[in-house]
Amino acid sequence: MRHCINCCIQLLPNETCTQPVGCRGGPHPSHQACPACKGENKILFRVDSKQMNLLAVLEVRTEGNESWGGFLRFRKGMRCSLVFVLVIMTLVMASYILSGVHQELLIPSPFHYGGFLSNPGVVDSEGPGDLKEHHHQPSVNNISYVKDYPSIKLIVNSITARIEFTTRQLPDLEDLKKQELHMFSVIPSKFLPNSKSPCWYEEFVGKNTTDPYLTNSYVLYSRRFRSTFDALRKAFWGQLSHTNGKHFRLRCLPHFYIIGQPKCGTTDLYDRLRLHPEVKFSAIKEPHWWTRKRFGDSTDSEPPFLIQDFIHAFQPHAKLIVMLRDPVERLYSDYLYFASSNKSADDFHEKVAEALQLFENCVLDYSLRACVYNNTLNNAMPVRLQVGLYAVYLLDWLSVFSKEQFLILRLEDHASNVKYTMQRVFEFLNLGPLSEKQEALLTKSPASNVRRPEDRNLGPMWPVTQRILQDFYGPFNARLAQVLADEAFMWKKT
Repeated sequence: MRHCINCCIQLLPNETCTQPVGCRGGPHPSHQACPACKGENKILFRVDSKQMNLLAVLEVRTEGNESWGGFLRFRKGMRCSLVFVLVIMTLVMASYILSGVHQELLIPSPFHYGGFLSNPGVVDSEGPGDLKEHHHQPSVNNISYVKDYPSIKLIVNSITARIEFTTRQLPDLEDLKKQELHMFSVIPSKFLPNSKSPCWYEEFVGKNTTDPYLTNSYVLYSRRFRSTFDALRKAFWGQLSHTNGKHFRLRCLPHFYIIGQPKCGTTDLYDRLRLHPEVKFSAIKEPHWWTRKRFGDSTDSEPPFLIQDFIHAFQPHAKLIVMLRDPVERLYSDYLYFASSNKSADDFHEKVAEALQLFENCVLDYSLRACVYNNTLNNAMPVRLQVGLYAVYLLDWLSVFSKEQFLILRLEDHASNVKYTMQRVFEFLNLGPLSEKQEALLTKSPASNVRRPEDRNLGPMWPVTQRILQDFYGPFNARLAQVLADEAFMWKKT
């Protein structure tokens, strides 16, 4: 049905219908002068002295009052639904609060995958009851402290039963060249003589106004290093060698590498090494030039190429320093450092349990090495369990480098006697002795990258969590101690 909207508005000047007329309800007896109100099919109006059919140009269709009613009913229904949802959430939260110790909020936590054993002694001779005699009790709101221990212990047993340290197959040089063309195109096969570090000259094609760091990712994406690169730009042209109208920049690979592990004191070692006058470091502590990001995950199974393969291809005589720490304590420190909120011993316990189950699900179908290097799995785990599996990584490094090329230290020894540790490092790198003043500065400098005060206030992990992690890392520590012929790497508590 066609009708006027507020209605005949000066449609035909100087004609009958000259005033606005309300016709929302259709034809009205008092508005018979309006053609549309008479039910006629057209309204004439003048454009350039010509009459045209308005309804032929613009057809107005009624939307009807019923559309507004539908919209209002929809809004009313949404409000009712919201009230219903709020009521349900209130009831659920009330039941959660009343349940007290049931932390899973009506949904079982991921490691409650089977029935609990009523007697923890069946799983382990020292159950939670024994632990309770020596340690403080968990809070009432801690997750099923006793019940979870045997089920998590079963997961640990399942993992450790599948531990197998296999020998990896080494790729040949041609395979490495095919995999990473860029490295082999920029690094020469021969280096400058009389230099500890492998160095070479590379021609710089550009003018003194050319920005050498235009495409550098650190410049593009990191505010932290912008001031550093501003200083490098100013000094860049003066550091070049200029010969016969050509310009050359000195390029070097490191003489030695600190290869790990995170939260094991490597930053402190790095900062103290910087104090030695014979040691020069890059502008960036961790430049990530040798990085797995070059390759990505090329297979779902064990990785065919590792970073050490490429380092060995160019530097078969490189020296490697490793700093390790009790993997149990390393994991808790890692959690406190990287977790952003809601940190607590309870939360750490839950995350450990979840990570163990994820790792178990992997080793049920894949080899140990495949799971350790599985980036998807590592990103999914709420805590980085795999970082503490030192034996797996060290065996892979020893597959390409000789044992004599490594200096392997413990953070516990470094923390108790910094002077002795640094003397070992200097001897390993064939560095000259320090003056008394330099040595005093090195030994008296405060430790770097220590635990934040707010994290120290959280206290230690739960004793049961510590025991679970000791059981998990135990076989890996035993293999590490065997390889290094040093029982100290068992990290046995005395």
